[in-house]
Amino acid sequence: MDNPTGLRIALFIDFENLVTNTGISPGAFDLSTPLERLLERGKVVFRRAYCDWSRFRDATRRLHELGVELIDVPPSTRAGKNGADMRLVIDALELCYAREHIDTFVIASGDSDFCPLAYKLRENNKTVIGLAVKKATSPMFVKACDEFIYMPTSERQSHHEELRPKRAVRKARQDAKAPIAPEPASDGPEVPRMVREVVASLLARATGPINPSFIKETIVRRKPDFDERELGFSSFIKLLGELERQGVLKRELVKGRQWYVVSPDAPLAHEPE
Repeated sequence: MDNPTGLRIALFIDFENLVTNTGISPGAFDLSTPLERLLERGKVVFRRAYCDWSRFRDATRRLHELGVELIDVPPSTRAGKNGADMRLVIDALELCYAREHIDTFVIASGDSDFCPLAYKLRENNKTVIGLAVKKATSPMFVKACDEFIYMPTSERQSHHEELRPKRAVRKARQDAKAPIAPEPASDGPEVPRMVREVVASLLARATGPINPSFIKETIVRRKPDFDERELGFSSFIKLLGELERQGVLKRELVKGRQWYVVSPDAPLAHEPE
């Protein structure tokens, strides 16, 4: 999704949650890949990670190299439980009210305990992005966020392995809300029904060309962890290209720079105002 002005992002990391029951070795914890994705969206002006760092000393160097401030939260009970999640929530809310220029909060955790924080931030007109390992993420927390990014799970994975294309496709279960063209046979990646529904609905209501970024924003609102690369497409434009091949839409390249989407029966060479 494009944002020409750039987001102002605050990143909060519940470190212990990310390395517990996920298969990630603390020393191999790799924040660089998701951080690059965030930096593509804007400026990460605030970076903090919370836990009892006496337990994870071998992880501190990598985090320091990425400019992450480490907040030490020692255990508060004999059982070893600490208040890192509570400290994270307090700091996030304080920043929300004290720094109006920060418009996006990234909560790096898969814990559903952060759902109330996500709700409160969204009530205050902040965008909330979740960040965690897929197999250790609560579906409730995914739905509480505006968007969700999944992390690589081991040092041996390639730079974008968890974020790059996968052939397996999860079928959406929603009933169709707008007419959808039949799906022709294809040897390439499939486009989920939910995506086709969104595109068909937007085109049915459109009075002119649609920016692809608006289509993707609409899809992400329905499915916060949507990622076209996970479906087998290297970019969102490639996914739209497959829908064009199926006759669902038509793409137009304006002045050799910007793609727009129009109805399949729209006149050729129709340029937006």
